[in-house]
Amino acid sequence: MTGAPVSAPPVDRRLPPVTATAMASMSLVIVSGIYLASHLPARAPLGPSVGLLAASAAVFVAAMVMVGRIRPFAWDVFLRVAGWALLAYAVIGGMLEFVFVFDHTRGSMLAVLTLSLVLFALDVPLLLAFTVARYQSVDAGPDA
Repeated sequence: MTGAPVSAPPVDRRLPPVTATAMASMSLVIVSGIYLASHLPARAPLGPSVGLLAASAAVFVAAMVMVGRIRPFAWDVFLRVAGWALLAYAVIGGMLEFVFVFDHTRGSMLAVLTLSLVLFALDVPLLLAFTVARYQSVDAGPDA
């Protein structure tokens, strides 16, 4: 033991509601995508989906800001889990994008669906990485 102060046990720490916020973002983007996909192959009114997508993006940014302000935090674990999850969800998003292009989805509808897939592929890694990193013990160092 080096005598360095140790932060509170991970279970006892009070953290911001990152999980709930990221889940809200993911829910909004899923509803947006389902709304658009339910109209395929016909064109759908984009207003509701664009509104849901913008709300989802705003909530996602809020979740990222909350994570960024946590001190001390197991950033090495967070980044490792987020990186691998992002790789996996980039592949999944790419396959779904291929399906939309293969089904001749074009123009603004494809753009909104693509942005929805991107946001979805960012939400899940955030959730996974935060959920794992929040339970890791971290030493309170000089930057804590």
